[in-house]
Amino acid sequence: MSKPAERKDSVWSIGDGAPEETEKRDDSQRSTLFVEKPQSGSVSVGGNITFIAKVEAKDLLRKPNVKWFKGKWMDLASKAGKHLQLKESFERHTKIHTFEMHIIQAKENYAGNYRCEVSYKDKFDSCSFDLEVTESSQAAPSIDIRSAFKRSGDGQDDAGELDFSGLLKRREVKQQEEEPEVDVWELLKNANPSEYEKIAFQYGITDLRGMLKRLKRMRREVKKSAAFAKGLDPAYQVDKGGKVRFMVELADPTVELKWYKNGQEIRPSAKYIFEHKGNQRILFINNCTMTDDARYYVTAGDEKCSTELFVRDPPILVTKGLEDTNTYVGERVELSCEVSEDDANVKWFKNGVELTNEPKSRYRIKVEGKKHTLIIEEAAKNDSATYSVMTTGGQSEAKLSVDLRPLKISLALEDQTVRLGQEIHLKCEISENVEGKWYKNGQLVEASDRVKLYHKGRIHRFIIASAAVDDEGEYMFVPDAYNINIPCKVHVVDPPKLHLDGLGEDNTVTVVAGSKLRLEIPITGEPTPKVMWSRGDKWLTDSGRIRAETYPDSSCLVIDAAEREDSGPFRITLKNEAGEDTALINIKVVDVPDPPQAPNVTEVGEDWCVMTWEPPANDGGSPILGYFIERKKKQSSRWMRLNFELCKETTFEPKKMIEGVAYEVRVFAVNAIGISKPSMPSKSFVPLAVTSPPTLLAVDGVTDTSVTMKWRPPDHIGAAGLDGYVVEYCFEGTDEWIVANPELTDKTKFTINGLPTGSKILVRVKAVNAAGESEPRYHPQPILVKEVVEPPKIRLPRHLKQTYTRRVGETVNLVIPFQGRPRAKVSWQKNGSPIDKNQINIRNTENDTIIFIRKAERSHSGEYDMKVEVENLEDKATIDIQIVDRPGPPEIVTIEDVWGENVNLSWKPPKDDGNAAITGYTIQKADKKSMEWFTVIEHYHRTSATINELVIGNEYYFRIFAENMCGLSEDATMTKESALIAKDGKVYKYPVYDDFDFSERPLFTQPLINTYAVAGYNATLNCSVRGNPKPKITWLKNKVIIMNDPRYRMFSNQGVCTLEIRKPSPYDGGTYTCRAVNELGEAEVDCKLEVKVTQ
Repeated sequence: MSKPAERKDSVWSIGDGAPEETEKRDDSQRSTLFVEKPQSGSVSVGGNITFIAKVEAKDLLRKPNVKWFKGKWMDLASKAGKHLQLKESFERHTKIHTFEMHIIQAKENYAGNYRCEVSYKDKFDSCSFDLEVTESSQAAPSIDIRSAFKRSGDGQDDAGELDFSGLLKRREVKQQEEEPEVDVWELLKNANPSEYEKIAFQYGITDLRGMLKRLKRMRREVKKSAAFAKGLDPAYQVDKGGKVRFMVELADPTVELKWYKNGQEIRPSAKYIFEHKGNQRILFINNCTMTDDARYYVTAGDEKCSTELFVRDPPILVTKGLEDTNTYVGERVELSCEVSEDDANVKWFKNGVELTNEPKSRYRIKVEGKKHTLIIEEAAKNDSATYSVMTTGGQSEAKLSVDLRPLKISLALEDQTVRLGQEIHLKCEISENVEGKWYKNGQLVEASDRVKLYHKGRIHRFIIASAAVDDEGEYMFVPDAYNINIPCKVHVVDPPKLHLDGLGEDNTVTVVAGSKLRLEIPITGEPTPKVMWSRGDKWLTDSGRIRAETYPDSSCLVIDAAEREDSGPFRITLKNEAGEDTALINIKVVDVPDPPQAPNVTEVGEDWCVMTWEPPANDGGSPILGYFIERKKKQSSRWMRLNFELCKETTFEPKKMIEGVAYEVRVFAVNAIGISKPSMPSKSFVPLAVTSPPTLLAVDGVTDTSVTMKWRPPDHIGAAGLDGYVVEYCFEGTDEWIVANPELTDKTKFTINGLPTGSKILVRVKAVNAAGESEPRYHPQPILVKEVVEPPKIRLPRHLKQTYTRRVGETVNLVIPFQGRPRAKVSWQKNGSPIDKNQINIRNTENDTIIFIRKAERSHSGEYDMKVEVENLEDKATIDIQIVDRPGPPEIVTIEDVWGENVNLSWKPPKDDGNAAITGYTIQKADKKSMEWFTVIEHYHRTSATINELVIGNEYYFRIFAENMCGLSEDATMTKESALIAKDGKVYKYPVYDDFDFSERPLFTQPLINTYAVAGYNATLNCSVRGNPKPKITWLKNKVIIMNDPRYRMFSNQGVCTLEIRKPSPYDGGTYTCRAVNELGEAEVDCKLEVKVTQ
């Protein structure tokens, strides 16, 4: 059957959905290219709509490739025409590509799913969108769903707009003698969407998407027509060559009626016959062909009623069925059948599962006219099944049986013996080209970097490039799907070998005498070689002081307590079936050197010494490498290593010893073997050092014939201690130093006597200990031997410049330093009278005086005058000492008044205030019944008080303590009478006081002061004033009132008056006056302001 004609402007609308091939693209190739994607839209029939897609070209070197699709696969680029226009543009400023698709005069069948794809090199992006086309006329209420299986045209203007038959896979149903009437519409409404395609093929519906679109359209609400009492059915179906009848019933029979096919008016002819029966209008179409498959509608005035006619092809028959087939694995299989039509749609099934002709499928379907063939290139065991073929008018099935061929071993595996490191190559050949598995000792062997498995045709190979010991074992090859195996054995051998890399030159091994030698020689060989040791003609056994021990991978020569006689060559021999190996090993026994002689200490310092020694007589057979030195305290048994790096010389200087402690030292000799025994200790020695020079040498006093020097002990004395000092002097101009003290003095002060008056001397002092004399300390300047008069000066401590207060019974100990020479005289007086030395102790020295009172009494209070006299000069100072005690009790306490719950008390201060000011009073009360005292008020300062909140009906006594800085008085004064708190109460009459007159005329409490200001910087004048009523403040400059001048700001706060002059200039200098006025008078204060200009 020939395909229907197609039109550029209509066929592009075919299809729905996105292509499966696109859906299977690798997501890794996708990248977002769209900056604006086309959006779904809706348009009425006959209207226009535009879809826009935008792609950014910033990262693109050329224009991207854009395609527009409808449905899965319909490329719209070839369908452009009067109903479809594709446009593109490029905006250079924004670098945006714009792609547009214009749909003009949309029709109902243009509705569906569309897709826009953009690609650039390896980048890809896709976007789907929907178009909905709404129609104004009513939709048919029902349809035979099988009528939607096919449409075609015959070249008219709108022919072929929904021609699905040429684009979708054809579906046929089984050939049946009689096809029962089935309501497919009801079947589809109740079926699962996954079964739609199966139902469509079964009932001969090839246009599945058109059917689903019709199914969706039929669900729309149908509007009632005014022109048609009964309209056309939604669709009609007729077999090819048959006759179809269209009938409508008019509401008004006079209305003119016209019939159309794909938009072309139908004229009466032998093919098209019109009939009128009352209100019925009938159209007959005779001898229907595939060109009659089209859309028809009838118009009555302005109204239209449409339908669709579907012409069905006759069913496809199976003219030659499939045949049962038996074959072997790996053979090519062809299952063939013949059908009644060329290039018919035929489905293949395996055990009821449909087979597809995809590129990656094992099954290939070949079509040659009416002959259809299913091809399997290399049959496998799992290809055994029941295969069937199905058409729209029939089916056929056959069984395929795939068996294994009998397997024969053409070349078996052979047992191998290989050397270690050589290649293992196992090869076998079988009669069939099948896979297989290799096993070693029953364990599966997988291919790896070391193990290579090869299969080419019927030959299988197992290769290990370098054999190892672990590769020995039983191997076998097992072909897949066959219950046989091909075995062999692999034996790995290795000639014996001695590994002497760790030995020295000439295979010489050195061992220290007395130590144990365990010489381990690594050996290799497969099978494990036999090991034999010999010394001369004597073979060594595995026991004794010199013995041989053998292990799987090594052999050991063991010598217990090596002796010098053990030196010499030893031979080791290895043997196995692959060969033998032998070697000579030289054993050399050496020892540590003898100890050196006892060292000599030649020089001793503060914390160091110098020691020497002689090398040992015997070096133990190895050169002396150096020496280790140790020391210890004589009374200790613990030696301490002094050097951690070998001393190459025979002299050493130990350091960091403790001065004054006896030490001993010893030496060790070291060679390559080890350390000798220690030498004998040296004779004991003691590190000693002189002290550092004395410090702070100064003149303490000078007379006409003597000089007194003083100093401080040395900073560093040392362990030898300090025996004393030597004082030396010499006359200025000479170098002869004279010892002033023939015997050491242990004091830090010394007087040099017998000096000529007026002479000048230089003085130095040395410290002396067991190590000798220290470096001398010199006085920096010559000293004149002449007494100097120093005026007296009392240095009164700061705390004695105020009243010195102490309590009775405390100790008074005052030290007052003074200066004055020579022979300063100190005298004391108390309150102008001499001091009674029986009560107050006075002790005077050359530099200070001390006043001491062991137990102070109040009588010791007073002013103490101190006077220091040097010849006709004197200095005085006064010290005020106050000895305080607790005060006596207050005088008479009187109850002045009692009212309500209150009692008013008054009293007089105590006669004895304890020589200190009264700081307060403590008032206590006591109920007459219990006489228990309770404190009411503490630290009260007045001499009258009111006691509140007393209990009505109780009778109270009161007593008062006086208080000063020493505490409360020992006794208290109690009221003679008691105060009864009457129950009826008593009205308290408040005293009448006259109002106090606070009126005051203005008075400046802080005047203005003369001020210097800097030009350009704000200046302020301040003063304070008081007065009542509050005075009015007025400022004047040069006696002129300052008013409304922005350069001045005036403030008054809490009596403080301020005048601010903003950025003054020399012109602002002058006399400023502040005037305060109230009703009682006025006051003025003035100052001068001078403004300076900075240079």
